[in-house]
Amino acid sequence: MLRNSTTTGDVAVDRRVGSVRPYKTAAGKRYEVRYLEPDGSKGGKRGFERKRDAELWLAEVESSRAKGNFVDPKAARVTIDALGETWLEAKRHSMKPSSFAPVATAWRLRVQPTWGRWEVGDIRHTDVRAWVAKLTNETGATVTIRTFGVLASILDDAVFDGRIPNNPARMGRVGLPKKSRGRHGYLTHQEVIRLAEASGERKLLVLVLAYTGIRWGEAAALRVRDLDLDRGRLHVTANAVEVHGKIHEGTPKSHKGRLVPIPRFLVQELRTAVEDRPRDALVFPGKDGQFMRRARSDSGSKSWFKSALTKADLPIMTTHDLRHTAASLAVQAGANVKTIQRMLGHTSAAMTLDVYSDLFDTDLDAVSAALDSAAEEAGIGALFAREDPAD
Repeated sequence: MLRNSTTTGDVAVDRRVGSVRPYKTAAGKRYEVRYLEPDGSKGGKRGFERKRDAELWLAEVESSRAKGNFVDPKAARVTIDALGETWLEAKRHSMKPSSFAPVATAWRLRVQPTWGRWEVGDIRHTDVRAWVAKLTNETGATVTIRTFGVLASILDDAVFDGRIPNNPARMGRVGLPKKSRGRHGYLTHQEVIRLAEASGERKLLVLVLAYTGIRWGEAAALRVRDLDLDRGRLHVTANAVEVHGKIHEGTPKSHKGRLVPIPRFLVQELRTAVEDRPRDALVFPGKDGQFMRRARSDSGSKSWFKSALTKADLPIMTTHDLRHTAASLAVQAGANVKTIQRMLGHTSAAMTLDVYSDLFDTDLDAVSAALDSAAEEAGIGALFAREDPAD
């Protein structure tokens, strides 16, 4: 039996911490640990084959209690299934539908089937690392990282609730794969014109996407009241995203509205297009008058956008590549990074540089040329002057 000595006045008092007791099972003698919880209730753990192991475990309990990080073994018996459903429901109310959908899929298809029946106290770092390695071999980097994030976040909750002392998914390295960023699709002015001409009644939509850089969902949610054509601005205040066949209207991706410049050659076209429409009317409605659905261009698609790409003799790309095109055309026109950031609605200029670093490669040439010119004016050539051998 372990005792903890405390002092009351001049009298030493022994306080019981816990005890180790043997009991019989069909497999032979086993040992049980009994101890007092911090709140005075009784706790315990059974199944130790050796008395020494039981005593060491009890000593760890007392050490953890003294350090203030005691975890009740009963609390660690909760399963990932039990915690996962609560975690997922909280995410449903805090995330945009388009962001929540892939997270819910990761839980349903990859986290719950593997970890659902596991008790949080039984999960070890090596278990998580082996699982991540298996995921990496079976899926892409994006899916693996997202799926790992679901499990790690659920275990974060277990730590916050005092069910486990630390998160095994956050300890050390689990070998997460690195995302490889593919090259963006950029169109030239001439290619944008060809695509617009091949898009029929969607010509104006293509031009707005390619010259303002707004997202598809932002264009779908754009209403007449959002156009300030006298100033040449459009207000991005909403986003209409299709998730599992249903369109959800919400705030833009950044949760903030923004002003986007409209090139002058589009102002009159937009003015004509929305003339006599109510202020609440959609600028680019679908055929049913409601939010338009995203135009696909994947294999098997028969969308107007894919047909227009074929007719314009352009490679297969997505409508999101028109946003990339807008960034490219803005850089070519001399817009600075901060302006492009505001136009696209990025959270920072650093993010814009990260996403479109390839567009600013020519800036390095400009720096080199400027330094070369300045050095020449300062007489740098004199440093490398060669004496005439005849002298």
